Amino acid sequence: MTGPATSPNKTRRRSGACGISGALVWAHAVRGGVLGAVAAAAMLAGASSAGAAPHVPADDAQVLERLPTAGNQNLRELRRLHAELARSPSDLALALRVATQDIEAARAESDPRYNGYAEAALGPWIALPRPPNEVLLLRATLRQATHDFRGALEDLDGVIAAEPRNLQARLTRATVLQVEGAYPDALRNCMSLALFADNLVTTTCIASVNSLSGRAQAGREALQNALDRAGADVAPQLRLWSLTILAEIDARAGDGVAAERHFHQALTLGLRDGYLLGAYADFLLDAGRPQEVLTLLQDEQRIDALLLRLALAEEMVGTRALSQHVADLSERFRMNRLRGDTSHQREEARFLLHLVKSAPEALRVAQANWSVQREPWDARTVLEAALAAGDPIAARPVLEWLRTSQLEDGQIRRLVDRLREVAP
Repeated sequence: MTGPATSPNKTRRRSGACGISGALVWAHAVRGGVLGAVAAAAMLAGASSAGAAPHVPADDAQVLERLPTAGNQNLRELRRLHAELARSPSDLALALRVATQDIEAARAESDPRYNGYAEAALGPWIALPRPPNEVLLLRATLRQATHDFRGALEDLDGVIAAEPRNLQARLTRATVLQVEGAYPDALRNCMSLALFADNLVTTTCIASVNSLSGRAQAGREALQNALDRAGADVAPQLRLWSLTILAEIDARAGDGVAAERHFHQALTLGLRDGYLLGAYADFLLDAGRPQEVLTLLQDEQRIDALLLRLALAEEMVGTRALSQHVADLSERFRMNRLRGDTSHQREEARFLLHLVKSAPEALRVAQANWSVQREPWDARTVLEAALAAGDPIAARPVLEWLRTSQLEDGQIRRLVDRLREVAP
């Protein structure tokens, strides 16, 4: 969900579809950060050698890299705001505006460096024993981006205790709980939105949780009906979020026609969204349509999660660019490990399994990722790696979770059937 940034204090005073656009940024940032955040050195990876020492600038003022802003008015405006903040670093209102737009840029561009800039903008306040609520909410979003879900939930609990009607905090908390697989708690948070949020926001949140906990068809129908009733006046950011959720539910249900329709409706909104591109690319790969992935992602090589999907399509088609992209991804994941960054383990496990063909190592990384987050793709990656590694016992924790959560997913169901066939 892109669009104009909405600071937390302003959002609390607004109502209706326009007033909730800022809250949707946080919810989508959580999922997008989990799915598709790139390595901080993504732009440098192609030029770095495996044994190269890190470059330490001799002068703090040395410019190491300028982020791409050509043709992107939002990023040009963000650069201007950063310059303004550098002149007035103690201006909290300006810092909140800058950090909010940085987080939006991190989500839209799938580039976590913007999250680092957001944290720097909030520097004078973010480490206080009790930061202002607006800062606390932004810190929660930044914490989840690095998979510090417990820390994020603590911050969100603090915000909600002080402001029970804070839409951004409640929606973000529901999304973090969903990523953790805590569906009853996530559903309670979603249902609490009905007291003060737009109907489509509440319905999308509830449908997303229901679709992962045994009530997928009811979720699909409720969300489609809510979209139909909302009409043409829905904020584009809200429509994109709802359509993406609906398309994913369709895909898991095996309704490729509906998924295709809803993905296209989301894409035609014209809002840049890395999460949407990754989800649609996964749908196309599952449908055996790699050539369309090559077209979709040919200009997205800067983004690790999208480069991964591009390479998976290249592997299916057989292209000369594949070897270079595999080398690039290998270097980027290596740099993540050097920094202690574990927020990209799902992508790394898929890379190891399908491109490096190292099933045991893929299984190890997928299991480490599963210990932190539990979305359908996290479960699927463990199951695929366990099968490839010939280690069905390793899949048992995921199989038990699937039994209790009652997740409905055609791709995962087929993997479960295969594991049952080979289980000792």
